[in-house]
Amino acid sequence: MALKVAVQMDHVSLIEIEGDSTFALCLEAQNRGHSLFHYTPDRLSLRDGRATARGEVLELREEEGNHFSLGPQEKVDLAEMDVVLLRQDPPFDMAYITSTHILDRIHPKTLVVNDPTSVRNAPEKIFVTEFADLMPETLITKDPEEVMAFRAEFGDIVMKPLYGNGGAGVFHITPDDRNLTSFLETFGLLFREPFIVQRYLKDVRKGDKRIILVDGEFAGAINRVPAETDTRSNMHVGGQATPTELTPREREICERIGPALRERGLIFVGIDVIGDLLTEINVTSPTGIREVKRFGGVDIAAVLWDAIEAKR
Repeated sequence: MALKVAVQMDHVSLIEIEGDSTFALCLEAQNRGHSLFHYTPDRLSLRDGRATARGEVLELREEEGNHFSLGPQEKVDLAEMDVVLLRQDPPFDMAYITSTHILDRIHPKTLVVNDPTSVRNAPEKIFVTEFADLMPETLITKDPEEVMAFRAEFGDIVMKPLYGNGGAGVFHITPDDRNLTSFLETFGLLFREPFIVQRYLKDVRKGDKRIILVDGEFAGAINRVPAETDTRSNMHVGGQATPTELTPREREICERIGPALRERGLIFVGIDVIGDLLTEINVTSPTGIREVKRFGGVDIAAVLWDAIEAKR
């Protein structure tokens, strides 16, 4: 059965199709005969309990620089859609949170992927703390004394914004680094929220593994190796994607968290693992599926659409 699919995303003109997971998901939907409606978060509205969006019918092509066509702008009632893909990139801020409240009005009659309530309640660096025994030592605070004590205990630490993304604002701080106080002052000025501090994991030099789960089940993985001059492995900042296989420990992690993902309606999730430790559970706009397929792995876009179609 052909489905009507709306996609809440950053504008399609801005994406780089070679590595973009949203493009892959939409292209797979189109190839299955589903119709696509494209809108950006600023075109989402709620009036008298009715969620609407102003956007365009979308057609895609696997052609860099000529990858999309948009129809004339129109206003649609999102309750008349079968599926909404919530695919805008972070930051996870009040604008993002507000969009989840609006999408709550149509879900689950219209299937929102991922469940907007769960997206709102499961920011990647906080939700993961429900599995503290799978994680490195982690502190969430804005108290400078707590951060100082944490470094005194563990030496090498990593400090990052609680709601950051793409590797932005991530710092590796060594035991003798005299800039920690300055970093704390800067973070305090830039962010109202607490920040996150973790024990530095030396295994990050071997890579930060992105593992993708669909409806709570392992679907594929890539390893992201940081550049020689950087601590961060995010591909946005120069991390190199390489093929990989799961270790027994990583399979155990997937089996542990899978039921919690299914229970929350988190159908498409990317988790990050360094060494044997879980560092993040990404539920907002997971990436990596094009790289998995490029390295000869499963077509995760097809697996995800199989799962979505089964729920419709």
